[in-house]
Amino acid sequence: MKQLIIASTSTLHGDTYLNYLKEHLKVFFSTGSEIVFIPYAKPGGISYDAYTTIVRKFFSGLNISVKGIHEFENPVSAIHHAKGIFVGGGNTFLLVNQLYKNKLFEPLKEAINKGTRYLGTSAGSNICGLTMQTTNDMPIVYPPSFKTLGIVPFNINPHYLEADKNATHMGETREARIKEFHSINPQPVVGLREGSWLEIHGKQITLKGNLEARIFEQNKTPYEIKPGTNLSNLK
Repeated sequence: MKQLIIASTSTLHGDTYLNYLKEHLKVFFSTGSEIVFIPYAKPGGISYDAYTTIVRKFFSGLNISVKGIHEFENPVSAIHHAKGIFVGGGNTFLLVNQLYKNKLFEPLKEAINKGTRYLGTSAGSNICGLTMQTTNDMPIVYPPSFKTLGIVPFNINPHYLEADKNATHMGETREARIKEFHSINPQPVVGLREGSWLEIHGKQITLKGNLEARIFEQNKTPYEIKPGTNLSNLK
């Protein structure tokens, strides 16, 4: 049975790394003592080792050990034998490129489908959708494909923000960019606000956190859904 937490962000403003999810992750990863961390999105150009150290420090407080995928001789085998998987945030183009380069998309799908617990934040959440085409990131590399894991039957837009009505900037809003996406692509998009996440148990997909999410469907007016809403039928 699939078990995932797909979170908009790793860090809330003014808080520490993953702290807002701490109590939930205690329960979520309670059946495993080790997590394989995938640092391929590496935010701000930090090294894989430095990024893994940040993650290791947090999970040590939960008595869970962390080993970066780059520390394994065989990354595919590491995924197949993982007790838990965490894919961190950063740049989605970079993440997707590295996953394709290391032939990890299919092993990740297989692991998730057999029940290996998966945590994704930001870019690591983006790849759970059908494609990565609703990322907010700059295309700093060119991945072989925009197709991603397809664990949920829609796309995700992490860090979703409404337009600031008092701003003088005349550029496109997040909503306008998603509308552009829908001028060509049919799949729904879930706008996840900071501090919100999708929790997946088997076939059920539930919005968690304290904030509403914004749903975009092709040729429909965007609408809000409340925490606790089941998104399993959004296709």
